[in-house]
Amino acid sequence: MSASPSRLKTRSYPPVELAPGAEGRPSPGSPPGLWLRIFLPFAAGYYLSYLLRTVNAVLAPELTRELGLSATHLGLLTSAYFLAFGACQLPLGLALDRYGARRVEAALLLFAAAGALLFAVGDSLGLLIVGRALIGLGVSACLMGALKCLFEWFPPERHASLTGAIMASGGLGALSASVPLTWLLPAIGWRGVFIAAAAFTLLVIAALWTVPERSVPRASEPLGQQLRAVAGIFRTAVFWRFGLQMGVVAGATMALQGLWAVPWLMTVNGYSRTVAADHLFLMSTAMLAGFLGVAAFATPLARRGMKPVYLLGGGIALVLVASLAILFDLGDTRLTWLLLGFGASTGNLAYAQLSAHFPPQLSGRVSTAINLLAFAGAFSLQWGFGALVDALLAAGWASAAAYRASFTVLLVLEAVAFVWFVAGDRIIRKT
Repeated sequence: MSASPSRLKTRSYPPVELAPGAEGRPSPGSPPGLWLRIFLPFAAGYYLSYLLRTVNAVLAPELTRELGLSATHLGLLTSAYFLAFGACQLPLGLALDRYGARRVEAALLLFAAAGALLFAVGDSLGLLIVGRALIGLGVSACLMGALKCLFEWFPPERHASLTGAIMASGGLGALSASVPLTWLLPAIGWRGVFIAAAAFTLLVIAALWTVPERSVPRASEPLGQQLRAVAGIFRTAVFWRFGLQMGVVAGATMALQGLWAVPWLMTVNGYSRTVAADHLFLMSTAMLAGFLGVAAFATPLARRGMKPVYLLGGGIALVLVASLAILFDLGDTRLTWLLLGFGASTGNLAYAQLSAHFPPQLSGRVSTAINLLAFAGAFSLQWGFGALVDALLAAGWASAAAYRASFTVLLVLEAVAFVWFVAGDRIIRKT
């Protein structure tokens, strides 16, 4: 019999001590600029994570030409980031709850620096896959660590806005990996991009060690008990309500933004890479605007009855509408990709919404559990999209038709996830 969220809430976890400062806020006597000391290093980390996640979309023509990659190989290479990222999410949750965000994220980013350097010097598909996987492993704590730290320092009513603020830093990373990257490529080349990323990673590690630690209890129960708590999370209906949309909708968005958007626009719409990168820039700009909007308005809207879960559902619906327009070439392509990015920007509200159903001591494990589904979905859909394109091309399909068929599969999966998200609320109410 599945455990309900309410049963998990009443288990014998000790209450979190929120001193100093009332309601989990920093105390009035805290040094000036404490907010920036907490936020900026984690924001820099997530900026780096998102930049490295999406950079291959613009680099795809160079990688394909220099290494002779097929669509399947390109999808596998790029999605190795998601595979390594997703594989470490559950142990990451245990580590965050036991050791805290600062230590865990700083240690993992050393792997990201090594991976970026390996990618920069690699001359074979195998080496590049290993480098890409190390990058994914290394940045795997950049969002989860930020949320863990911010959720410890600030009260629950501010969590949706804080999520939007940290996501905005990721939006800046995605923005940097579009048009600005095309300007930089002629000067330093794609290998130089990864050397610069490795250097920036080391700076982020140094900045993280300046972050003050929150005086809260850390998970200290035996490993078996910790793992049983993780299993309990996966058994709840509320987890799967948010988890399925993260795995499919957020996963499909990452697959497109991180790789297939530019090849789609070049193959199906016949645009040059520069014009395709302009579309990716608009998509990333819209996502950034959405993140900033969530950061600024989620809390005031919630006080007026517009719950964050409604924003999440509305965003998924907008993603579906925009995807239909892209598939059938309806309207201006710049507008449709912009709407896709704006709708996708609400997806990460799922972290705060799901965490509210569980005890604070489980926050790291809850967030990494749902993140596991998001990145497992991104890996499967990004690689699967390329594999399906190659299979259809081998069967004699035209390139544009093969891309449209693969995009159709993504859209159908997203529609199913949206139906479950809407229906899941009624199912949860009955449990």
